[in-house]
Amino acid sequence: MRTSPGYFRVDGDGFVPEPLAVSQWSSDQVVGPAVCGLLARMLEVDHGGDGFAPVRLTVDMFAPARMRPLSVVSTRVRDGNRIRVADAVLRNEQTPVARATVVFLRPSEQPPGEIWTRERQPAPPPLELAPPSDGPEVPWFGSDAGGPWAQVFGVHENSSRKRTWQHPMNVLAGEELSPFVRATLVGEQTSMVTNWSDAGIGFINTDVTLALARMPVGTEIGAEADNHLSRDGVAVGTATLFDREGAFGSSMVTALANAGRQISVGRLDRKFSNANGGRRG
Repeated sequence: MRTSPGYFRVDGDGFVPEPLAVSQWSSDQVVGPAVCGLLARMLEVDHGGDGFAPVRLTVDMFAPARMRPLSVVSTRVRDGNRIRVADAVLRNEQTPVARATVVFLRPSEQPPGEIWTRERQPAPPPLELAPPSDGPEVPWFGSDAGGPWAQVFGVHENSSRKRTWQHPMNVLAGEELSPFVRATLVGEQTSMVTNWSDAGIGFINTDVTLALARMPVGTEIGAEADNHLSRDGVAVGTATLFDREGAFGSSMVTALANAGRQISVGRLDRKFSNANGGRRG
């Protein structure tokens, strides 16, 4: 039986990065979605359940996670009737490289009243273009100037609003993603859709925060840029997360300029094509 690929394999109480986990920024650095996904997975496994739903996750990536064995230690901070909070720290050997906080809430009934929400909601690619798949695929990207959807990034290297539609890689080889972890992996791509300019990607995000009104439905998730703000090499990006039933959450990243290692879309095309065996939908 073929084992579905993942960013990490389990080794005792730790996790060893697979080649698929290599970042575009450095050959010795673990890619951001893998870092965030592993922390989200451990927080959900250790502290989820009992009628609580994960509604807010913040991951701080304050040092590069190297392509060496990693470990995660989590702690429950508060356990109330309606709110539960937990923290986790990711380490390379004994060195902390990232931390995360998750807030779980107990769902209940909607209060009365009508509340404003944004009129135009993001839309996924049509099913005939991107049918559901049973494994990770090359991401789809769209932009206001480059056209609705394509799996070749170069057509979207412009200064307009961007969006993505993804079936992300598993965090652990052979283990299917939970809806929460799947949302985390795509939410980390907020930096991609908000910090991608007409000259490539020159910002590297140092964190990500997700706020989820519900869990995503299905195996594919999208993120559409809402705003980008930057000055003096510091950027803030916000996006809406959506599935085929509509928008379900928001995401935000802060980022630092990394123009000395600006990422070209050609490198990204090669990375995703190699990671998926050259397959495109």
